[in-house]
Amino acid sequence: MSTASRPAPTVVAPRSMPTGQRNVVRSNDSASLWNCTLSPGWTQGEVQILRKALMKFGVGNWMKIIESECLPGKTIAQMNLQTQRMLGQQSTAEFNGLHIDALEVGELNSKKQGPDVKRKNNCIVNTGGKLTRDEVESRRNAHRERFEKEREVWANIVLERVDSPLVVLERKREELKGLQSELQQVLDQIRAVESTEGQPSYSDKQVGSKRQRE
Repeated sequence: MSTASRPAPTVVAPRSMPTGQRNVVRSNDSASLWNCTLSPGWTQGEVQILRKALMKFGVGNWMKIIESECLPGKTIAQMNLQTQRMLGQQSTAEFNGLHIDALEVGELNSKKQGPDVKRKNNCIVNTGGKLTRDEVESRRNAHRERFEKEREVWANIVLERVDSPLVVLERKREELKGLQSELQQVLDQIRAVESTEGQPSYSDKQVGSKRQRE
């Protein structure tokens, strides 16, 4: 058979599944497992602090959160990624500036399902075109009416300052130096007493004990 008479191979274009196991909410799924998975480097305690910080300062006000020193060492990118997981959706622009409980939104998003609901890392992704500025503002206004906390609630939230891990480490180093200095002073005092009494010093006893073992 000549090359010209061979049938051309069939190429099947890849398709994304409109529905599937990752888009189906099971009866034993909980909101904490479905939406609020931890980003790398986050603890449950830190997630709860971020939750309160978002309510107090508003979604997207990262510099205020950083200046509050409630989450030392966390970058804007890290906080934004964890906020996406708490909200259960990748787009956060429609919540910018709103004083909301991100986990409340995430719980509702966890229950959404259907052929138009696509998820990545348990977050709903936008499968349509980019929203216009007016569309984003319209959604923000709707979210404000539905989710935003009263001012007397978020204004009275207290966030404790947490020392940076580097600050804690340096403090521990200084404490260790102090303990080592105290130990040296005690050993010097023991040697001084033993010397005045004509007894072998602590170090001499150690050497003698080693020789006996040998």
